[in-house]
Amino acid sequence: MENPFPQRLKAARCAAKLTQMQLGQRLGLDDNTASARMNQYEKGKHSPDYQTLRRIAGVLGVPVAYFYCDDDALAELICVLAKQSLATRAALLAALNTDNTV
Repeated sequence: MENPFPQRLKAARCAAKLTQMQLGQRLGLDDNTASARMNQYEKGKHSPDYQTLRRIAGVLGVPVAYFYCDDDALAELICVLAKQSLATRAALLAALNTDNTV
């Protein structure tokens, strides 16, 4: 399976209506390298370290786990669940686990 990170990053960036340059700038990257760095991430040439990925996720409003999920439906669920309150997440988890244990 191919690394899902590059396509997830591009999808989240586009959904946030940001250019590569704008995303890099919001991360505090130098204007001279912001676009190139984001392009390398989206092309899969380089991957950010975890702390950088957390910052990217924060700017784009998605959970870090979204970037690594290789199933499209599950990736979308991760984003939807992340927007729910803790109480709602707990209730959903309990409902889903009625017959299964984690």
